[in-house]
Amino acid sequence: MWGIGMGLGGGLVMVLFWGALILGAVWLARTLFPTNQPSPASSSQPEASAEDILKQRYARGEISKEQYNQMRRDLSA
Repeated sequence: MWGIGMGLGGGLVMVLFWGALILGAVWLARTLFPTNQPSPASSSQPEASAEDILKQRYARGEISKEQYNQMRRDLSA
């Protein structure tokens, strides 16, 4: 009569085909229209050390002189 068409794997083949087509379109769009934003790992600013952050917090008045000195001793230990 009508048969079973592509067999039992026909649906899987169709899903794989459309998946490959969509992935190819995404890859092509990213290749043709790249973003010029630097990645976070390649930022030009070096990462602040713990002591630098401590100095900034003290300068902003977030911590007292006693807290600053105690935290600085803790970092040195």
